[in-house]
Amino acid sequence: MKDERGHYYTPSLQHPEVRMYVRDNEGVIEFRLYNPNEPIIWEKHQWVPYSAIQQAAEMYKERATDRNPLALYDLEIAKNLLKAH
Repeated sequence: MKDERGHYYTPSLQHPEVRMYVRDNEGVIEFRLYNPNEPIIWEKHQWVPYSAIQQAAEMYKERATDRNPLALYDLEIAKNLLKAH
């Protein structure tokens, strides 16, 4: 899907208003979250490369937390979405 912010997918079926935007920045896929209920997230957070998301996931794993940052960031969906456009 695409709107004025760019290409996006919905990362959570429970929250269809939340969108994960994706872009290709010179061969590096980057992600940026938009939640209309919390617009500050879009304003304060910039585009994040997938490699940084993977590093964050490893840090969470080392801390033995139940949180998984990779749950919202789907590299395959991003690739397919960008390839289609």
